[in-house]
Amino acid sequence: MKNKQIKLMCITGVFTAIVFVTTAYLHIPSHTGYTHIGDGFIYLAACMLPLPYGVFVGAAGALLADCLTGYAIWAPGSVIIKAAAVFLFTRKSEKILSLRNGLALIPASALCIGGYYLYESIITLNFVTPLAGIPGYITQSVLSSILFVVVAFAMDGLKFKQRMLGGKAI
Repeated sequence: MKNKQIKLMCITGVFTAIVFVTTAYLHIPSHTGYTHIGDGFIYLAACMLPLPYGVFVGAAGALLADCLTGYAIWAPGSVIIKAAAVFLFTRKSEKILSLRNGLALIPASALCIGGYYLYESIITLNFVTPLAGIPGYITQSVLSSILFVVVAFAMDGLKFKQRMLGGKAI
């Protein structure tokens, strides 16, 4: 196995663990689930890692968090929503906080809000009650977006992507 692949797998594992911890343990319980900041780290991973690795971070981090905190019913929805969010970001820029990645926060938030509303509507067979969860989903999206912008700005200032991954092409 090449050193580059090992490095990618290690960084993917660290990001997955960060997503798991910030989702499972740094959250606020809501009416049926919880509100967390883990999405911000999924966005960071999506901006730094090749697509399959980023998708793994989003799906596995969310899956572990849901299954190990008693919210396993949310796991199928979380896997799909978080994996899909990764596709909205690009790693092709030298900076993490590029214009495209900043603008990607808008559809990523819409995906989270709409995706969880739809998933809850499906599992409850009710399209009215899940409306109560939308403020929590909005809060989650806003907090995760703020976290992403602040951490990405700091990482860009430290040239983290270039130092850790060797620039835009890995």
